[in-house]
Amino acid sequence: MEAAEKNRKKKVKKFDENKVSLSNMTPKERRKNFWFCVGGVVIAILFLFPIYWLVTMSFKTDAESFGKIVTYWPHHFTVRPWVLNFQDSEFISSLKNSLVIAFLSMVLSMGFGVTTAYGMGRYKVPGSRGFMLTFLVTQMLPATLMLTPMYLIFSKMHLLGTYLGPALAISSGSVPFIVVTLRPYFKGVPTELDDAARIDGCNVMQSFLKIMIPAIKTGIITVLVISFLNGWNDLAYSMTFNVQADMRPLTANIYKFQSKWGTKWNCIMAYGTILVLPVIIIFTFLQKYIVSGMTAGAVKE
Repeated sequence: MEAAEKNRKKKVKKFDENKVSLSNMTPKERRKNFWFCVGGVVIAILFLFPIYWLVTMSFKTDAESFGKIVTYWPHHFTVRPWVLNFQDSEFISSLKNSLVIAFLSMVLSMGFGVTTAYGMGRYKVPGSRGFMLTFLVTQMLPATLMLTPMYLIFSKMHLLGTYLGPALAISSGSVPFIVVTLRPYFKGVPTELDDAARIDGCNVMQSFLKIMIPAIKTGIITVLVISFLNGWNDLAYSMTFNVQADMRPLTANIYKFQSKWGTKWNCIMAYGTILVLPVIIIFTFLQKYIVSGMTAGAVKE
């Protein structure tokens, strides 16, 4: 109780100090702070307006979408573009493919990446600097550079036309990111926790699952989200390794509303909104973990 009370008093004191410092700002500092806020709002509007336009267009009719007068919100609200998407069996199949590929690549990435980061962060691995340099270099390689060798390898392994092929290709890019991000986390965990776990009778695996993983929860959530989104947003690998139409994800079938008779833009916008909806939901509810996870992993070593 005493420790909790001391901690509370420290927070109150820190808050009071910050409040005093804000009230003591000079007029020049206040003007500078004001223009920084204005700049931040303008940048936020510029980045968020395309998403707003995407969503509003999905609820407009074709006539309103391309009328002479530009409307910034639907005057004739309709959900028909959404209904047409969800009534399409090809869309449902693509949605299932995207979910399966995203989850499978996430599981593979986390399985290989977290354990590798743990080993390189907690133990002295010969040539660890060379491994880390290799991981960093692979992050700069474009996905198209790996398509041909991966295609030949997966063809020999009979992985073309399966979910495992693109999932493995996607995880090959996610694993280096996970290792680079989580290694500083594992290095920052005190070794006394390992010793205490061993005294309590935990083996290496139990210590890893019960001590290490909960201790770096923020970093785990960060890489979990990024690895899932890598699989959800993939286009190149899924188009290359799954040539059958019924195996393609959402990102590969958005063109289906384009034909020689015209383009159904409101249906395409509804399709795009559905595609970006998981990204928006994930970052809305987990942004504090993602931001703190990226910044904390960047400074620990």
